[in-house]
Amino acid sequence: MAHNSSNSTAAVDGGRVNSPRYLGSMTRRAHSFKRKNNNHEIELQINSPRSPLAPAEGSVLKRNNIHHHHVSHKEKRNKFGHWVFFLFCGVCFFVGLLKICATAWWFRSSVHSTRESVQELSDSINNRNLMDQSSHGYAHREGANEAERTLKIVTAGMIDSHSDMAEESGIWSNPNYENFTQCIDLSRNHKKLDAKTNGYILVNANGGLNQMRFGICDMVAVAKIMKATLVLPSLDHTSYWGDASGFKDLFDWKHFIETLKDDVQVVETLPPAYAEIEPFSKTPISWSKASYYKNEVLPVLKQHKVIYFTHSDSRLANNGIPSSIQKLRCRVNYRALKYSSPIEEFGNKLISRMRQNDSPYLALHLRYEKDMLAFTGCSHNLTAEEDEELRQMRYEVGHWKEKEINGTERRLAGGCPLTPRETSLLLRALGFPSQTRIYLVAGESYGRGSMKYLEDDFPNIFSHSSLSSKEELNPYKNHQNMLAGIDYIVALQSDIFLYTYDGNMAKAVQGHRRFENFKKTINPDKANFVKLVDKLDEGKISWEKFRSKVKILHKDRMGAPYVRERGEFPKLEESFYANPMPGCICETKTRLETSQ
Repeated sequence: MAHNSSNSTAAVDGGRVNSPRYLGSMTRRAHSFKRKNNNHEIELQINSPRSPLAPAEGSVLKRNNIHHHHVSHKEKRNKFGHWVFFLFCGVCFFVGLLKICATAWWFRSSVHSTRESVQELSDSINNRNLMDQSSHGYAHREGANEAERTLKIVTAGMIDSHSDMAEESGIWSNPNYENFTQCIDLSRNHKKLDAKTNGYILVNANGGLNQMRFGICDMVAVAKIMKATLVLPSLDHTSYWGDASGFKDLFDWKHFIETLKDDVQVVETLPPAYAEIEPFSKTPISWSKASYYKNEVLPVLKQHKVIYFTHSDSRLANNGIPSSIQKLRCRVNYRALKYSSPIEEFGNKLISRMRQNDSPYLALHLRYEKDMLAFTGCSHNLTAEEDEELRQMRYEVGHWKEKEINGTERRLAGGCPLTPRETSLLLRALGFPSQTRIYLVAGESYGRGSMKYLEDDFPNIFSHSSLSSKEELNPYKNHQNMLAGIDYIVALQSDIFLYTYDGNMAKAVQGHRRFENFKKTINPDKANFVKLVDKLDEGKISWEKFRSKVKILHKDRMGAPYVRERGEFPKLEESFYANPMPGCICETKTRLETSQ
């Protein structure tokens, strides 16, 4: 019994040791069994060359031979199991290796294919007849850099599949502008500026930064029309922001005078001979043509020698202006009005921070600020208390003409800024991934928790405040116009500009981006979009249906070239500064010849 017990134990131990699931300690000793001999235990090593089988008699030897044959047979069976196991492992390893090689081949092929596509894109861009990019030194990083940035997005893993890659690439691509070019240079037969002047114009540029910018451009044009000398404009310090910044704080005033020396005489101050003259104050009629200034204002200037325009905004019509004057307006806006060095440098620094790892970014003009909501009467998704606060503000501002406004009707007509939530839905529906880097071109959003939806869906949202230290922002404290200038620079150089309300900042930036090779600008169809949002919220359409309709709705609203739209009344026309074509952007001869 002792002998059988030992054999049994050895068999069990042998089975456990050779089991791939056995986690105990393993030895390299051969199998053995024990038997008693003269009250001594003798250990016999089966299959061990060091332990020859001891002589035994008759039945004992026979029994031992039978047992030895049994163990040997068992060992053969165990060895066969080992071979099967090793064969199985080999097959698994081979299949795994094959899969890795196949994956590597697919990835290499995909990247190679992408590189070829990007190279073709780069070649096509580099072969284009690029427009003049000298204005202000705002050099847009196009051509090979754009292609390299797209490739970097692919290889960095931002695009998860071929379909995602196609959608992502399409999102960041610019409209086709190859048949259009800038055309604002002085003509060859341009007459030299006459030193004689009909008088001096003093200007108070009213409104916020971009409203003042438009007004300054118009006043330079008016000075040209009347052959007058323009004194460096003064800026509005009584607007909502109460910014005390002067012209020299915001703009490079020496560059301004130097750039316009062949067009208009601009002086820093009135000459001593005219300093004692009492200026004649006049408010020019809005949306006027050149004839108004020649026939009605010029005689007054000649009589009084010094005239003071109390307002400068919208004092010149969008259309029906001589071509030379339209081009001059653009030379002022895109070449002469360069921001001061501190603003330029800080803006470029923020651009560098937004382009972390050479990634693209979207500039979002989210005009969901208290003053704009009060002015427009829009309070969708705000509380009753917040709505009342906006109404009170509207009544307190005397020059705001509209007081009682139906915010619901205005929203459905497309007259309200998109809410942060609506903006998030728009971005998602257009296919922007959640990791999109967004620069916020706006002040603080109004309403408790109003930014939650947007920040939850797009966590990489930045602003001049979040990208800067307190020390960097100290020089611009209480200077909102200077901060707006910094935002202007970052928005102008963004890969995509999206605005949620057609205010002066939106007009200024989109017009400048059109002039600079039609950089991609998304102009939301607010009236139809908010109706789709309401249907989505009411469960009348699915997300996929909503997404499809939004894409179709904005297919032709990405900043591609088109002729400025005229209106029945000047106020209803598209702004010249939002779309300077025709006037400052012309079709190339190749396109004109093809169309004829």
